[in-house]
Amino acid sequence: MPGVYIHIPFCRKACHYCDFHFSTSLKNKELLVDALCTEIDSRQSYLTNKKLSTIYFGGGTPSLLDHAELNKIISTIKEHFEMDANAEVTLEANPDDLTVEKILELKEAGINRLSIGIQSFFDEDLERMNRSHNAKQAIQAVENAQFHGINNISIDLIYGLPNLTPEKWAANLEQAFKLNVPHLSAYCLTIEEGTAFNHFLHKGKITLPSEPETIEQFESLMSEAEKHGFIHYEISNFCKEGMQSKHNSNYWMDEHYLGIGPSAHSYNGVSRQFNVANNTKYIKGIQEGKPDFELEVLTKANKFNEYIMTGLRTLWGLSPAYISKRFSEETLTTFLSGAEAYISSGHLQWKQDSLILTQKGKLLADKIASDLFV
Repeated sequence: MPGVYIHIPFCRKACHYCDFHFSTSLKNKELLVDALCTEIDSRQSYLTNKKLSTIYFGGGTPSLLDHAELNKIISTIKEHFEMDANAEVTLEANPDDLTVEKILELKEAGINRLSIGIQSFFDEDLERMNRSHNAKQAIQAVENAQFHGINNISIDLIYGLPNLTPEKWAANLEQAFKLNVPHLSAYCLTIEEGTAFNHFLHKGKITLPSEPETIEQFESLMSEAEKHGFIHYEISNFCKEGMQSKHNSNYWMDEHYLGIGPSAHSYNGVSRQFNVANNTKYIKGIQEGKPDFELEVLTKANKFNEYIMTGLRTLWGLSPAYISKRFSEETLTTFLSGAEAYISSGHLQWKQDSLILTQKGKLLADKIASDLFV
């Protein structure tokens, strides 16, 4: 079943590594919420199956929404879409926002899953990243949520950070597993154009771990996650049995979704739609009934390459039977020919009737995918 993604483009501070669309000015928050609800109303026909399995509040920092704003958006969604009885409703949150009062408000609004942006349990790392919380708040946020009945929790960590030693990374992982959360997302730091970290790196103000050191951190992540009973179901995501992110899994499994808000993407199997990544232009377009977006009609090649890119990153891998049925026998022959070298080198392996990455292959996931593109 499809899902709805809501982009909340506000943050208290600009993290030094982030290139997502956001604003640190909250002055248009009320207008933005009204525009989100109007867009939901105007695009209710985008998904042919209106029964939703997931709602996901991303950003930005969705935990900056107050109780009334969150209720308004969720109520609008429910007016236009039927919700599955077991729908997953996720909200991304910063630890410093998750007071007991806030957690109770989120529960009352229908949030049943939290994705908490911790990134590190070391204050010096958090300060270097310009995060708005400290390590104590990170731990307290998770414990408060669990105490008040939100147990479906994912936490985010980042490896490859400046000055991140093997010992510090091991301590981060130890603390994460000690919190007994069912889901962990761990991302390798990428230096993006226009970010503060990019500026610092070029000015020599920060030093990144070497590639072998970063690989070692990823390998220790995989090893420790397995020891603690976590399934590595996507390159950056680990979960206890049955606790994978339903919403993100929909992306990887080619399910349709509606993206609401500035910079949000939508997909209906035929095309992708990209809302303008500008709060003022987004609000103005919605108010005037002329939404500002780009549309990309997907070719067979686009769809095949997306299947390779997303499917290869997952535990489920790539299915030759699916490729043959959805694309063509010729495409399958080309795919298998390209995959053969990586099977021989031990980067890909057969699991039942699908091709999946080996541990060694996970280190080269993007390169392997691009080599298999048409």
